[in-house]
Amino acid sequence: MKLKQLEALLGDLQQFDKPKIELEQYPTGPHIASRMLFTAENSFGDISGKVVADFGCGCGTLSTAAALLGAQQVVGVDVDSESLELASANVEDLELDIDFVQCDIRNFRWRGQIVNTVVMNPPFGTRNKGVDMDFLCVALQVASEAVYSLHKTSTRDHVKRAALRDFGASSAEVICELRYNVPQLYKFHKKKEVDIAVDLWRFVPRK
Repeated sequence: MKLKQLEALLGDLQQFDKPKIELEQYPTGPHIASRMLFTAENSFGDISGKVVADFGCGCGTLSTAAALLGAQQVVGVDVDSESLELASANVEDLELDIDFVQCDIRNFRWRGQIVNTVVMNPPFGTRNKGVDMDFLCVALQVASEAVYSLHKTSTRDHVKRAALRDFGASSAEVICELRYNVPQLYKFHKKKEVDIAVDLWRFVPRK
């Protein structure tokens, strides 16, 4: 599948009507989501034929991209039941087969098939300090081959240090820097939209 085709399909997905600020819910836009998964597949071969988990899947954008790029099995995990209902509706519209699990990622225990790749756009930890590192810690425990994750560029040194020193990653590499477009979703947002610099990371867990 071509990048433009993937981005167009993701652009048709329903997104949050009433996002929850306490969960730092922001939609993963089709531009970033398509490039994230397209890179994972075309540069590293980490999606097609693999078991892929999407942590904090929200409306299912990354899960959908993984399925469209030929993942063998996709599991989306989120704590919010309303998000999972929306994700299920999105998947149904595209006639894709994705499993969704309601769970706080910090309590997540996987007993199914080995997960090869974890993809995620975790909360940035602005409201709930440290939650981004909780996601990364669990992802590196679950994934057998690779973790792809978005983190604010301003936290680059901290993310790398935590991954390599504390969470057992054998490598932590910023693949590219992207502009994350945050629309005006909450009352405290003063501007219509804000661009945040984010890093797309590829982590490899220690075998």
